[in-house]
Amino acid sequence: MSDLRGQLTLRGVVIGCIGCAVITASSIYTALRMGALPWPIIFAAIVSLFFLRAVSRGRASLNEANVTHTIMSSGAMVAGGLAFTIPGAWMLGLAGDISPAELAVVALGGVALGLIASVLLRRRFVEDDGLEFPIGQAAAQTLRAGDAGGATGRRLFGAMGFAGAFALLRDGLGVIPSLVGALPVPGVAFGVYCSPLSLSVGFLVGTGAVLVWFAGALLGSFGIVVGAPALGLCDVGAAQGIASSLGMGLMMGSGVAVIAKDVLPRALRHARRAAAGRDGAEGVLGLTAASAVGRPPRTALPAGVAALAAAGVALAASEVLGLGPAAAVAVVALTFAAAAMAAQSVGQSGIDPLEVFGLIVMLLVAAVWDVPSARLFLIAALVAVASGLAGDVMNDFKAGHVLGTSPRAQWVGQAIGGVVGAVVTVAALQALLAGYGPEAFGTGREFVAAQASVVATMVSGIPHVPAFAVGLAAGFALYLVGFPAMMLGLGVYLPFYLSLTGFLGAMAKVAYDRVRERRWRGLAPEERERRRAEADDAALVVASGLMGGESIVGIVLAMALAGGALLG
Repeated sequence: MSDLRGQLTLRGVVIGCIGCAVITASSIYTALRMGALPWPIIFAAIVSLFFLRAVSRGRASLNEANVTHTIMSSGAMVAGGLAFTIPGAWMLGLAGDISPAELAVVALGGVALGLIASVLLRRRFVEDDGLEFPIGQAAAQTLRAGDAGGATGRRLFGAMGFAGAFALLRDGLGVIPSLVGALPVPGVAFGVYCSPLSLSVGFLVGTGAVLVWFAGALLGSFGIVVGAPALGLCDVGAAQGIASSLGMGLMMGSGVAVIAKDVLPRALRHARRAAAGRDGAEGVLGLTAASAVGRPPRTALPAGVAALAAAGVALAASEVLGLGPAAAVAVVALTFAAAAMAAQSVGQSGIDPLEVFGLIVMLLVAAVWDVPSARLFLIAALVAVASGLAGDVMNDFKAGHVLGTSPRAQWVGQAIGGVVGAVVTVAALQALLAGYGPEAFGTGREFVAAQASVVATMVSGIPHVPAFAVGLAAGFALYLVGFPAMMLGLGVYLPFYLSLTGFLGAMAKVAYDRVRERRWRGLAPEERERRRAEADDAALVVASGLMGGESIVGIVLAMALAGGALLG
């Protein structure tokens, strides 16, 4: 337990839980009212560092702040998982078919599965593959800059101030439009999203990954949505169904391949070691402190414990969802696959389409078993909560890897925050339902709940099953040969304006690299390398500030709206 000392502290848990409750409640309102949910990690990092330093008289460490912000931010994705799915049942008149107790069991089950899946994948995605996890890196840089001050702090907080003012003018005052360069392309949301955060994600992710992402956007939006109707093959609505089904299939196939190639072999290997009495040498979950703080003995969470936890969720799902044993086991297995997809997607793009994963699993279950509609929404919620939390945990693990924080301390903190977030989310959703009634949710209503509206319309099935099957097979095969099929699927599925904005951010990085290399052409190799490292660090700090500023203002505006609604 030595790696927990000074990192997971009582004051940090108290501050983290209070912040978690506030951010979770704000996230619910944001998701339902605005149809969006910005990552709260950077905001939580700054708030955690500020309050810890205040109560400790400046003695709190960055690792303590990192664990505290892990607790504080974890409830937001739990809120997103429920808010993006459950209101769809209310829109269909099924509010009376889902009790608060059932919702709580689903939320806590999703938290448990997300925690298990993320920790199984941590070493692979964070250490072995070294995925970018741009939001996690931004959180780490934010904490460093807040601690160091000086030039780094000025760069970070200057960028944050600019992005925050920009977001306020755009979202709070309506002075800046959300979309520029929009063109009337049938079926395609063409334009550039005025978002420093989206541009920064493209800047940080990496040119190769973003090019694949953008290639998927061109394929889905222009190759299918525009091209198929132009050739007389189908109308625009059918082409949109084909594109979304293909994108979902690519992402699902990639996620299944992650499980088949990366998760199952490792889990079976550790299970064999546990059976042979050697599990203590490594531990199935392998939660160790990062290399920056040495290599203490590994903390084993034996395979049997993980298996029992998963079995417990399957049993609860069987009871709450009214599923047979086979269906309950299938739901749990598919939830693990979705959580793996979420972790990879966040690592490569900073995007976690958690409601998509919930949709995919819900539709697959509906295709095999006869499940009542209200239960399908609970299945989607279970998957979305697990997927959202897995993405959040992996971001936090990346920040911890950069700062040298104990993964075990972060994982325990994430578990605490996940439980707090689940309780707050269920209570807040029930309060909103009781206060406003189910008729307040849906397109054109007070709470648009855009993602939940999509889930409601998809209960009837996958728009185009053949396209989904093709994407499923292609995503599986492409991942096995090392091609980033997840990024391709994201591009096919996401609105074109998001992909275009990320692409422009990546092109800005290309231009930045070329200009600086041209300026340093005559320098000695050692000096050029030194300046390159300094410039990379400065660019990362500025991009992190841009993401942080927009995220913070988005959350503050959401809090203001929620407070206004309560007072009204």
